[in-house]
Amino acid sequence: MTGSNRKILEVLNGKTVAPPPIWLMRQAGRYLPEYRKVRAEAGSFLDLCYTPDFAVEVTLQPIRRYGFDAAILFSDILVIPDALKRNVRFVQGEGPRMDPIDPAGILGLQTEGALDHLAPVIETVRRLRAELPSETTLLGFCGAPWTVATYMIAGHGTPDQAPARLFAYRHSEAFQRLLDVLAEMSAEYLIRQIDAGADAVQIFDSWAGVLGEEEFESYAAKPVARMIEIVRAQRPQARIIAFAKGAGLQLKTYRQKTKADAIGLDWSVPLHVAADLQKEGPIQGNLDPMRVVAGGRSLDNGIDAILDRLGNGPLIFNLGHGITPEADPDHVTRLVERVRGKTQ
Repeated sequence: MTGSNRKILEVLNGKTVAPPPIWLMRQAGRYLPEYRKVRAEAGSFLDLCYTPDFAVEVTLQPIRRYGFDAAILFSDILVIPDALKRNVRFVQGEGPRMDPIDPAGILGLQTEGALDHLAPVIETVRRLRAELPSETTLLGFCGAPWTVATYMIAGHGTPDQAPARLFAYRHSEAFQRLLDVLAEMSAEYLIRQIDAGADAVQIFDSWAGVLGEEEFESYAAKPVARMIEIVRAQRPQARIIAFAKGAGLQLKTYRQKTKADAIGLDWSVPLHVAADLQKEGPIQGNLDPMRVVAGGRSLDNGIDAILDRLGNGPLIFNLGHGITPEADPDHVTRLVERVRGKTQ
């Protein structure tokens, strides 16, 4: 397979495809009853991520149901700190937890052989490419260094990531080392996904929006640029999407700074700003996930506004962040059909 008939790859190469290809962040997830069944069978969330039989199944579920143009590997951004032996676990009703890291812990991080811990994830990628329809793009992914670092420092997520921001000011050298370790390890992780069959990869910087201008440059843009540089040095044809949620006006230079092929946009990015960003290259986004929960005219109007404003340029239709557990699966059907022009 060359992937030449995969619409998302066409967009990532700068082409305008009509109607635009579509996939959804967290498209395999708790809004689907078939996912909840497998999740219960798997036991822990990490067991779901690390068992190829389960991970392949939940990745394929939304493809079978909706025929999305891309399947995204089912995993989690925190498998990297898990591979670094930070005691990652997922607590029901509380989310991810891990042992908080301090400057001494950063200096003591051992990366040699750490990615071998993620061999089951790479096996999942390999099996997915073999099982997916030839026209379906397979996306790999990882978390961006800044976002992963925020969890490693606090030991959990916080509303404005104040623990990581304060740590970066107080322990700048240790923090920079942590970003460097994460950038290099994550880049190698992406290369392994590409070698196993991923057609393209996405880097998620879910907490980029809490950073000021100087910090965004140092903690978000530069580490992602370093990752992409490493990947491209070894796999020059790699196609990479960078998603910096909440980055706002800083997205104006994010593509140039990172050299990403496409920029993911959250729902807060105005469509006129998105249109300006699209002049520089492919974009992805940016429907408010709450419209998928609401359904009806709210959903239709949001879809139509994006298609009207951005549909004549290189666009991958997506949500502005992950689909929520409250979303009605029938609303997703309507979303896909409307994007593809089957519902008026």
